[in-house]
Amino acid sequence: MDRPTIDIYEGRAADWAKLRPPRHRSAAAAFSERCLPGRVRADLGCGPGSYFADLGRPLSGLDGAEAMLHLARRAAPDAMLVRGDLEHLPFARAGLGGAWARASYLHVARNGLPAALAQLHAALALGAPVELTVRVGDGEGPLPDDDFAGRFFALWQPDALASVVAGAGFRLDGLDDTGDGWLVVRATRDRTLPDFVGPGMRILVCGLNPSVVAADAGYGYAGATNRFWAAASASGLISVPRRPVAALHTDRVGMTDLVKRATPRSSGVLRHEYADGATRVRRLVEWLQPRLVLFVGLEGWRGAIDRAARPGLQAEPFGGAAAYLMPSTSGVNGHATLADLVGHMEAALGYADGR
Repeated sequence: MDRPTIDIYEGRAADWAKLRPPRHRSAAAAFSERCLPGRVRADLGCGPGSYFADLGRPLSGLDGAEAMLHLARRAAPDAMLVRGDLEHLPFARAGLGGAWARASYLHVARNGLPAALAQLHAALALGAPVELTVRVGDGEGPLPDDDFAGRFFALWQPDALASVVAGAGFRLDGLDDTGDGWLVVRATRDRTLPDFVGPGMRILVCGLNPSVVAADAGYGYAGATNRFWAAASASGLISVPRRPVAALHTDRVGMTDLVKRATPRSSGVLRHEYADGATRVRRLVEWLQPRLVLFVGLEGWRGAIDRAARPGLQAEPFGGAAAYLMPSTSGVNGHATLADLVGHMEAALGYADGR
């Protein structure tokens, strides 16, 4: 999160607690009823613990400001408090039974929200609910009428926010514009993979859809016979296999899928799903502007874009970025050898790097 914003909360925690009484306690109590029983639910950006009384137990509160956590401790001595960052969540994989985030993710930069929500997806158990609120609008930066001047805000329109939430691997249960400047998102952690994307990507790898094995493992191409990671390592596309977060931050290689729905095999994807998914991915590319999109698997591109497409660099860009099409890395694709797959990835890297 934005360090100056945290510093403002650090220095004015007592003022915040006095001037911001909890006005959404009934919503917090209703959210608590949806949390998975027996699992810790988290108040992310908990501030002084204003909603602790309504969120049920067991409960963890996370905030970036230590002064806020001191106040939260007084509000609920039994809550597990953590000083942490929404963009670097300290929770174990699949450990949380729900996440309440009232006016916290609005301090994450717009192009950083997909990666932050990918971490939230990893921290939540399958079927866990999420409720988060942001300010409606366009752009980002300090607000001129902010009574805690200097805080950073990222503003969102409903359609753009819905696309990011779905891309992060959540089923969108509701997105309400309250009419007074706020958007309320209610979603559920789905059995799929989140997008691992951000600014400055050299390459965005786009698969067909996650297998259920990959969805449960937390990274793509997780099947025992899938050759993606072997080819990606040999070609120099990535440095560390099976770690998409490291690929994004170290190698500047992002990952997404045309279709978010996980299936045992890609043959379970319907043709119209590829077309709908291509629209979502195109918007993602137009927004984050990777140098090149590497489509892994011919059937998705052929189903959504060009039935007669051949592997290699495509004649037309995709969302303003160069598009490269390569065969599936699945072990059932016996037509492509590992050497063939490595060659395609090396070629895509060459185009992305202007070689």
